[in-house]
Amino acid sequence: VQLEEFGGGSVQAGGSLTLSCTASADIRSDSYMGWYRRTSVKPRELVATISSDGSTMYADSVKGRFTISRDSAKRTVLLRMDDLKPEDTASYHCAVVRLDYGFALPGYQAWGQGTQVTVSS
Repeated sequence: VQLEEFGGGSVQAGGSLTLSCTASADIRSDSYMGWYRRTSVKPRELVATISSDGSTMYADSVKGRFTISRDSAKRTVLLRMDDLKPEDTASYHCAVVRLDYGFALPGYQAWGQGTQVTVSS
């Protein structure tokens, strides 16, 4: 499956952005769609996932500020990001994720090239 992200950009702290991701094929029902982020100095961090039945999970760092949703018919996943902070600055990647060992130990099966989000103070 190929994944393509859209919607990155630059915003001021407190602002909002919505990222979208389109998949080229259907995802297995026991896999999750998710978003991770990475910077040149921080390791990859899974920030949100959504299951085939719509159940969601979030990293503590974004809980209450980010919202993940999906439209399976359109093979699209969205990440709504509110109250953005400078520490949210990163490249955001859509991914197909396995959570056999939980949210803290994800297995990445596919990912997109990413879209840059920059938050200024």
